[in-house]
Amino acid sequence: MHGNLAKRTFHVALIKPSHYDRDGYVIQWLRSLIPSNSLASVHGLIVECAQDRVLGPDVDIEVEACDECNTIVDVASVAKRIRDAGAGMVGLVGVQSNQFPRALDLARQFRAYGLTVVMGGFHLSGCISMLPKLPTELQEALDLGVHLFAGEAEGRMAEVLRDVACGNAKPIYNYLNDMPEMAAAVYPILPRHVVTRVAGHYSSFDAGRGCPFQCSFCTIINVQGRKSRYRTPDDVEAIVRANAAQNITRFFITDDNFARNRNWEPILDRLIELREKHKFNIRLLLQVDTLCHRIPNFIEKAARAGCTAIFLGLENINPESLMGAKKRQNKIWEYREMLLAWRKQKVMTYAGYILGFPTDTPETIARDIEIIKKELPVDILEFFYLTPLPGSEDHKNLYVRGVPMDPDLNKYDLEHACTAHPLMSKDTWTQVYADAWKRYYTDAHVETIMRRCIASGINRTKLLDSLTIFSGAARIEGVHPLQFGFLRRKLRKQRRSGMPIVNPFVFYPWRVLDFLKTSSQWLRLVWRYRRIMARVVADPAASAYTDEALQPHTGAGETDHFVEVFADKIPHTHGAPVRAAAAAAAE
Repeated sequence: MHGNLAKRTFHVALIKPSHYDRDGYVIQWLRSLIPSNSLASVHGLIVECAQDRVLGPDVDIEVEACDECNTIVDVASVAKRIRDAGAGMVGLVGVQSNQFPRALDLARQFRAYGLTVVMGGFHLSGCISMLPKLPTELQEALDLGVHLFAGEAEGRMAEVLRDVACGNAKPIYNYLNDMPEMAAAVYPILPRHVVTRVAGHYSSFDAGRGCPFQCSFCTIINVQGRKSRYRTPDDVEAIVRANAAQNITRFFITDDNFARNRNWEPILDRLIELREKHKFNIRLLLQVDTLCHRIPNFIEKAARAGCTAIFLGLENINPESLMGAKKRQNKIWEYREMLLAWRKQKVMTYAGYILGFPTDTPETIARDIEIIKKELPVDILEFFYLTPLPGSEDHKNLYVRGVPMDPDLNKYDLEHACTAHPLMSKDTWTQVYADAWKRYYTDAHVETIMRRCIASGINRTKLLDSLTIFSGAARIEGVHPLQFGFLRRKLRKQRRSGMPIVNPFVFYPWRVLDFLKTSSQWLRLVWRYRRIMARVVADPAASAYTDEALQPHTGAGETDHFVEVFADKIPHTHGAPVRAAAAAAAE
């Protein structure tokens, strides 16, 4: 009915910016590794506005979406589509701190065409939430005429579209003190052609937002709040069915900790029914905490619902570091029990490990990584710098005290030292980070991980691919594995503002040599790891392999390096096991 009335079009271009590498080129791939939930959420909201015809019965709202990590942004073409429509806007969505310089460069280009640009994401929301005044980069965006959106957009997108359409958009939309409920919220969904640019065709959705914990390095609690909010099982089923209708059945559930979602069980029950009764080929990647194994039936139901891999914030195994960061919920003496529970269900485990807590030294970090290798059956370990991310308590405290922090936001990607460490120089800290990848991913330990995989029945192809990527990304491509993708693109003219555009006679020979060098390194790594896996699989005793990490800890007559090393640091007020060594140290 309304189609006959439509006479005008409002075109919305949604872009999730990437960020720059050390040479100033956009980090971009033919296929990226991680889907963008922010892009899916905002796209779903715009589609809802289009269906509701919020700009009037005579205005059609068109929307396009792209993730710059896997799609070239042609600014001129986007501008032409908006101009051809007669009206519209550019939305730069989900902008993180390390992506802000790239987002600002894109905004400059779009503003040069006279287009309206609205920017949202964790960086500006975190800064507005935590800092006493706007930092210079946000003021620069405002001076360019960019409109800033802080907070969550559910229930607010129609207002923004109407304001832009009328030419009355506000400089800042601030909804940080008014968090929307998640029940019956609009579904985050992207068209299939956007999803298939992600390796494995993974889409994403959030089953909940907010976190009750107080980790000082985290931005989530200050952007999404400490009150947890949840989608209903009906809504989650509807999201899955809507994606399955376009043959998308793999999902990254982006909750910071799905195990603390109060609706976890009915949600998993619903997904189990879809898989087992209706034969949906659902695959899930979940983020969980280190105590999830204490929740009855959680791990078992997660596996039945299609969970093939989990990511957990191990963060550190030094209790002194965990206490200093207010991560009191992590109990190091339970890590092995938790990891073995996931292995029993044939689920791969990815763990994040932070380097640079105040008590860390090169020696303690090396010691702790060796303990992890020997005693914890974690499959993939990934390393991060302790970074004062804008929006975190750590950043606010340093900002208020006037402690120097790196002014280049492009480096706030958890791969660079952004402020001084009390015990390590910047050069030492940088070397420690590089050494951590080499120390964990030695050929000997890679073989150990493979042997544990075969003995536990974990998908060996998936493990082999992950080992290759996480071992090589930082060392070969110079990017963290979570920024990795397949077939790197480097466009000569898409370079960071202020850096020169290289002459084509210089750029293209350099790019060819660069490509050949990295490709040869990848081929050598792939060949080496596949030879190791072939040797492991051919071992007649492979299925019977065991080591200390695969044995449940009984405490009876076996060495416990956690207690031996950390006996004087284990805080007895947080459920520590009663051990003679720890008790003696406490006295």
